[in-house]
Amino acid sequence: MKKLIAGIVLLSGLQVTAQDIHFSQTAETPLLINPGATGVYGGWERVQINHRNQWLGANTQFMTSSLACDVNFFKSQRSNNAHLGLGLFFYNDIGGDSNFGTQAGALSLSGILPLGKEGHTLSAGLQGGFGMRSGDLTKVRFESQINGNAFDPTLPSGEIAAINSFSYLDVSTGLFYQYDSQQAAFARNNAQKIQVGASMYHVNTPTLKYSGVSGDKLFRKVVVHALYAQDIPNTKWAFEASALQFFQGPHTETIVGGLMRYRFQNGSKFTGFNRDAYVGFGAYMRFKDSFIPRMTLDWKGLKFGVSYDVTISKIKRAYQGSLEFSLSYTNLQHALFKRRRN
Repeated sequence: MKKLIAGIVLLSGLQVTAQDIHFSQTAETPLLINPGATGVYGGWERVQINHRNQWLGANTQFMTSSLACDVNFFKSQRSNNAHLGLGLFFYNDIGGDSNFGTQAGALSLSGILPLGKEGHTLSAGLQGGFGMRSGDLTKVRFESQINGNAFDPTLPSGEIAAINSFSYLDVSTGLFYQYDSQQAAFARNNAQKIQVGASMYHVNTPTLKYSGVSGDKLFRKVVVHALYAQDIPNTKWAFEASALQFFQGPHTETIVGGLMRYRFQNGSKFTGFNRDAYVGFGAYMRFKDSFIPRMTLDWKGLKFGVSYDVTISKIKRAYQGSLEFSLSYTNLQHALFKRRRN
């Protein structure tokens, strides 16, 4: 039966090819949210790893893994100058008994411009890359191969015998604004961060060349996102709230939520909360789909996060939820393996 379910999922997937991969820990996948966010952070080099195991309890595997890194060029600690961000990411998304999936990679370039007052920046990014899709139907069972009592692999499935592999070029762009008080003369208890951005992925609407299907396009995806973070004065606590809206063809996705963070190690008086060590916990909501508890630990440039999607939609009858991990390292002045810059 699980092979039959996998086949149904695969065929359903072919009908909604416009949908991209997604992670619930969106703040830990900036290059997948907005190319303009490339290189916009309090440091010089950043590496991020994400892994998502989806549809737990469905008796088949659906997994997404990504690796991203971005760096700054011409950025100076001593002056508020314009500079560049360069990023690179890869991801592998694969699922079901057919191993149907997408492998993709892209290069991002951003221009980061300080806006007069210290702490305000505006950046624009361009991303270009490739994608590849493939699958194997030989391991999938279909309802037409049930002889009335049991599955009979000798019976014809009546389906396309194979999924042809193909690749495509992809272009994306984005605009990103950030205010970060760690770059201004505010005491720790007044630390504040604001992020607002908009991006468009698959600007060139790549053609998807499935067997027996012609003229299928990858829909453009528009992302609008915002984040607000603030220290609570005279305490070791801070909060963070974020909202994201995705539009892709007829599909939409909305994620809102927040974290409370407890500072267990102080950084410099003027560096702001994201330079302190903290543990955080909170929850997010993907509308009409899932409730997502999350925990995070940030220490000396290392950041670890874990979350679990608790399915609340009707599809919960088929699977239990999704488990997700994130791990990143950012080269900061206080980082574990710091590399000081001027």
